Amino acid sequence: MLNAMQLLFLGGSQNLVPFLVVVLLFCSPCLVPYVSVELMLMLFFWSKIIVFAFFFSFAYLGEARKKVYFNNPMWPGEAHSLDVKEIIYKGKSEYQEILVFESSAYGKVLVLDGIVQLTESDECAYQEMIAHLPLCSIPSPKSVLVVGGGDGGVLREISRHSSVEHIDICEIDSMVIDVSKKYFPELAVGFTDRRVKLHVGDAVEFLRLAPEGKYDAIIVDSSDPVGPAQELVEKPFFETIARALRPGGVLCNMAESMWLHTHLIDDMISVCSETFKGSVHYAWASVPTYPSGVIGFLLCSKAGPHVDFSNPVNPIEKVEGAITHKRELRYYNSEMHSAAFALPAFLKREVKSL
Repeated sequence: MLNAMQLLFLGGSQNLVPFLVVVLLFCSPCLVPYVSVELMLMLFFWSKIIVFAFFFSFAYLGEARKKVYFNNPMWPGEAHSLDVKEIIYKGKSEYQEILVFESSAYGKVLVLDGIVQLTESDECAYQEMIAHLPLCSIPSPKSVLVVGGGDGGVLREISRHSSVEHIDICEIDSMVIDVSKKYFPELAVGFTDRRVKLHVGDAVEFLRLAPEGKYDAIIVDSSDPVGPAQELVEKPFFETIARALRPGGVLCNMAESMWLHTHLIDDMISVCSETFKGSVHYAWASVPTYPSGVIGFLLCSKAGPHVDFSNPVNPIEKVEGAITHKRELRYYNSEMHSAAFALPAFLKREVKSL
């Protein structure tokens, strides 16, 4: 049978502090007469419990410090990071790297080439505004083209409009579509609409071959204008869009953040003012996970029937069943539509053509 001193040395370094407690008791002249073996063992084991709790707390804090964060690189001079709970998918297509992860605050997140494209929590603001700003600005749109938009969210929003008879979508990367269908079904539901016709390929070539005046509205839901997407903000591309629109037809193009990209916004508006002979306007929406928390939209109309973008002539509230179709609207309404065209003073100063 083990004696008291043998018990003290069992367990290695874990017993060091409890052992020192017992030694101190024995070294204290005033306490030695009162310390029995049983009391010594009791103190030893209680000391072990306290020490275990102490070290466990530090181990737990150490684990907390090991959290993984995704850092969004589109915030120059600052950091915007999302807490990564789990990497769900990671792959590489012919065109880009694709990442899907579960975040603690925004649900699942889709990332292309390191740039956040959407999150489950705030995708509603972008998808709803880029679709309804143009479609609610013209009466009874019938034929619509989506450039990009492989996640399906814009299609979901267009499908709320019962007047629309045909929706073309041209997405260059089929893997984005597949990933969205698997991991973002609430967005990819847009592909299930019978009016949708999918074209996988280059949008520049698709528009070059499109019949003149085919579309009432064209929505460009492209990634940021770097790499292959660069040509989607250049004059030749806008000219092919204008050609494919009917007289009075409208374009809605993603147009970056007014806090960070006024030079790019200015360039785009200048090009579009030369290309579209109707009107050119800038609108914006709040999207927390996009650079600086906002995203802009460039709205242009081709020469023909006048389009007053800030006053929806085709209000979503009057389209039967539109508000609750597939999923209830979370961000867009007619008040938000008009408010989106109210611009801050600094933007009007820096972008002279506004």
